[in-house]
Amino acid sequence: MTVRFPRLLVAAPASGSGKTTVTCALLRALAGRGRRAASFKCGPDYIDPMFHRESVGAAYSANLDLFLSDGDTARRLLAKGAEHADIALIEGAMGYYDGIAVSSDASAYAVARATGAPVLLVVSCRGMAASVAAQVRGFTGYRPDANIAAVLLNHLSAARYPEVKALVERECGVPVAGYLPPMPGCAFESRHLGLVTAGEAAELGRKLSELAGTLERTADLPMLLQIAESAPPLSYEPSCLSRVEGKPRIAVARDAAFCFYYEDTLSLLREMGAELTFFSPLSDAALPEGAGGLLLGGGYPELYAETLSRNGPMRRAVRAAIEGGMPAIAECGGFLYLHRSLEDVDGNAHAMAGVIAAEGFRTGRLGRFGYVTLTAREENLLCGAGETLRAHEFHYWDSTGPGAAFAAQKPQSSRGWDCVHAGRALYAGFPHLYLAGAPKAAERFLRAAADYQRG
Repeated sequence: MTVRFPRLLVAAPASGSGKTTVTCALLRALAGRGRRAASFKCGPDYIDPMFHRESVGAAYSANLDLFLSDGDTARRLLAKGAEHADIALIEGAMGYYDGIAVSSDASAYAVARATGAPVLLVVSCRGMAASVAAQVRGFTGYRPDANIAAVLLNHLSAARYPEVKALVERECGVPVAGYLPPMPGCAFESRHLGLVTAGEAAELGRKLSELAGTLERTADLPMLLQIAESAPPLSYEPSCLSRVEGKPRIAVARDAAFCFYYEDTLSLLREMGAELTFFSPLSDAALPEGAGGLLLGGGYPELYAETLSRNGPMRRAVRAAIEGGMPAIAECGGFLYLHRSLEDVDGNAHAMAGVIAAEGFRTGRLGRFGYVTLTAREENLLCGAGETLRAHEFHYWDSTGPGAAFAAQKPQSSRGWDCVHAGRALYAGFPHLYLAGAPKAAERFLRAAADYQRG
């Protein structure tokens, strides 16, 4: 299939340059103009899309990841999101050319190439003057197909903007589409997993409105829309998903403690015939009636360990369901919830579901971070022995029993480790799965859930 729609990728030379700030401001400004925007995040980040949904009222927000999925899947997901909107905005990750190890594989640059998206480069001007032009020239010239169509200058005063804009345009031959001044009152709070979730951010609505109002005054939005409209046609192969009979009902944990989900994964499960029903391990006393499968995503269970522990009926219900054979996927925070106990942020241990005979504990540092390829040692819920799944790890808590059902291998690296507890009806481990890039694993999960439901 070939479709055409406006799209723009927001990139930067490095993390901390203001990509998320600019993307959210653009989304809110477009919404103020009556434009429906679909938003995407390059890479495996599940928090920034939550900010995007909050910014635009959930028109559509998802991920584009060229490690967890292939280019055709990314193009198809982009086109799918664009069906809901007038324009698609894609937020890059890290620096524009930064991908796996020291390569550009799976980088924002790779996504721009795969999707034909023109690029807006957001450059932080803190502590720089003429060096801004040197940085822009380096990024526009590093690759002949950089496709950087415009620059936005961040953290720059109104007084300095005219001369810096003139310098960049004269020396680099790329238009400057505006600037954002320093706005410390509009900063988004952070914690060890990056930005806090959208629901927690203090005065998020006020901050987004102020950012959007400022951007309306300081940026050339008509220029950016014109650049987005110049994007070439996008071609992709339609999906050939297997639909699972029986309408398996999947209980999905979703509350303040469990909120890290790839929307593409949830959409895929629905497309394959599943009915998703949400519940709260924090406040509900039982699993949704008639559930045939269980999905425990990542999140912040360590922040709510005491409340989760106090909810004994739910802990017992989860344990009984899994021990009774209900197919279950538990990732990262969901995996920790299945432990015998979990330390909170103060180091106090609290009883959890008790499915995994191990304890979850804080480490104070990021562990086993990044992409991994998982190779199954034996037949399990999601794949056969010797088959692989691609995943991503990001956690500051660890386990006394991380599992050994899979061998994890970092790409372009000799580093690897054992992980995951798995069986015919279970996947439980730290690696986050992106089932949109592994539809066969999703099909196995749903077929197992349908069988359990009929059982």
